[in-house]
Amino acid sequence: MAPYRYRGALNIGFQLSITVGILIANVLNYFFNKIEGGWGWRLSLGGAMVPALIITVGSLILPDTPNSMIERGQTEEAKAKLKRIRGVDDVDEEFRDLVAASDASKQVEHPWGNLLQRKYRPHLTMAILIPFFQQLTGINVIMFYAPVLFNTIGFKDDAALMSAVITGAVNVGATLVSIYGVDKWGRRFLFLEGGVQMLICQAVVAACIGARFGTNGDPGDLPKWYAVVVVLFICIYVAGFAWSWGPLGWLVPSEIFPLEIRSAAQSINVSVNMLFTFAVAQVFLTMLCHLKFGLFLFFAFFVLIMSIFVYFFLPETKGIPIEEMNRVWKTHWYWSRFVEDLDYPNGGMEMSKGGQGPKNV
Repeated sequence: MAPYRYRGALNIGFQLSITVGILIANVLNYFFNKIEGGWGWRLSLGGAMVPALIITVGSLILPDTPNSMIERGQTEEAKAKLKRIRGVDDVDEEFRDLVAASDASKQVEHPWGNLLQRKYRPHLTMAILIPFFQQLTGINVIMFYAPVLFNTIGFKDDAALMSAVITGAVNVGATLVSIYGVDKWGRRFLFLEGGVQMLICQAVVAACIGARFGTNGDPGDLPKWYAVVVVLFICIYVAGFAWSWGPLGWLVPSEIFPLEIRSAAQSINVSVNMLFTFAVAQVFLTMLCHLKFGLFLFFAFFVLIMSIFVYFFLPETKGIPIEEMNRVWKTHWYWSRFVEDLDYPNGGMEMSKGGQGPKNV
């Protein structure tokens, strides 16, 4: 539904909502922990019912998108919805683009099978590797287990929870930076800058924890400034993730899939993300016990690999209408071997610059 010029910023609103939710949860946990009698955890757990109710009620009034309406044959309603979204009456050219893309997608009978075709190799690769790499940045172990982690490096219970609140606030602030810059600086720049930032911070945190804790986990008399330095670099690491792999791990897959495979490819993207979210959360404590400070080096290794992958294999998608996205693969040094001229949708047609009608390619 978003105009392509602002698609990145508006899409990241999704990630911003997640980070705000994490911050609110951390703040509530901090105060619930102060309740005498030790039953505050019941409020933390039961409080999840509130956003669940909001989601349930919200789903009942959530409007359809013009694309969805066109897919179900509601063309007049779709055109009226598009006029309302854009705020203008002259939407004929964009509407024709959407109808043409929808007609092409309807000719595809087996999106899951088609996803395995050679011409969709770039899309399938991104649908799997982007969410895989996103979870192996190690961010969820920080956000899930921040109080445990900070308690381990010498903070008391309240201080550990407050440190989690601080990282949550950094998460929100850095996501706002991404909203501002994603359509100005581009996706690749944020991916690469965030990767370098996370890599450096993970190496520094590993060195700091390793120097004081070693492999026996006993830091002795840990100076307050030392713990503060560790928290500082963890916050810088969280910021690097929050304006790169956090929002872009959802944004880029959502904008690179053509209509004919979008539902299948996006399903794979979300499934891989949830699978590795679950896997990392389950093995983190065991890995922390066995790897100690080496856990941060483990994730740093994958940050290095994913940054190399982005540099060589992920094309820039900033400012490109979704209907034209196939041209980024056609001009890429590696993926162009999988995509040929005949592979363009809409019968060999591509949308003209700015989505102002079709042109031959």
